[in-house]
Amino acid sequence: MADNPRQSIPAGPDSEHLASLLSRARALPPAATAVAWPMSADALGGPVDAAAEGLVEPWLVGPEKDIRLLAERESLDLRGCRLLDAADPLQAAMHCARLARDGEVSAIMKGSLHTDELMAAVVARESGLRTARRISHAFVMGVPGHPRLLLITDAAVNIAPDLEAKRDIVQNAIDLAHALGVPLPKVALLAAVETVTPKMPATVDAAALCKMADRGQIRGGVLDGPLAFDNALSADAARIKGIVSMVAGEPDILVAPDIEAGNMLYKQLVFFNGAFAAGLVLGARVPVILTSRADSRSSRLASCAVARLAVTGA
Repeated sequence: MADNPRQSIPAGPDSEHLASLLSRARALPPAATAVAWPMSADALGGPVDAAAEGLVEPWLVGPEKDIRLLAERESLDLRGCRLLDAADPLQAAMHCARLARDGEVSAIMKGSLHTDELMAAVVARESGLRTARRISHAFVMGVPGHPRLLLITDAAVNIAPDLEAKRDIVQNAIDLAHALGVPLPKVALLAAVETVTPKMPATVDAAALCKMADRGQIRGGVLDGPLAFDNALSADAARIKGIVSMVAGEPDILVAPDIEAGNMLYKQLVFFNGAFAAGLVLGARVPVILTSRADSRSSRLASCAVARLAVTGA
């Protein structure tokens, strides 16, 4: 075991998925990434780790003197990092948004400020980072025993998306899957049941999204739904219920009907199954890496790797 745990990929059930992501991302030049308010050990250690892996070139935005003191206390090497002074979290978030708007950085990473503080700067009209696409969030998950990466969306941004919002949520996830090397991602639109039932709006939305894909309103993926979770993940379960589907049993993307279902699903996979979850905000001009204090080092590195690949695929 290495003396410094930050110097090696942690062994574990998710190591194979993580190693694959890191290998693909390391083949690209590191992405200049503005880190908003890296004022905790985890918030500073994450980008420093990612820089050591060749994934990002961190631009650390916060009080320079305090960042240097924190790095010294945590034995973090800031060589290769740029430090930009900001007096408070709001100022740091706004500075990061300006750097992205002006093309000086190609990604933004959340430090130890609140998510809503960072996202307020990203979505502000004056930031210039909004596009015609709805902002959404996707987790890229490596689940032990599962043969492929799984994307779960939206579990963090859109609370109760309507049909129009779901269209963008699905398209954002498809575009990310393309960047991750999946040429024609299979998209499972989740609901409690696999039949269209007017009393359950998620099933009606799922059916409409499938027809929108047929009409070219959603491009680049194969959609099916509504699908219950068992039918989405298990070809046997789908076959028993008489479901004929190109998606059932081998989805690349799981689309949750609302934030509660998506959030519970991703956390179950992390805490019950030992998965890592790389979180990314999509739909802006640059990807935004959202990390949590509860994230493992694997998840932090994976988030940076996914962002690096997303930058190239944008």
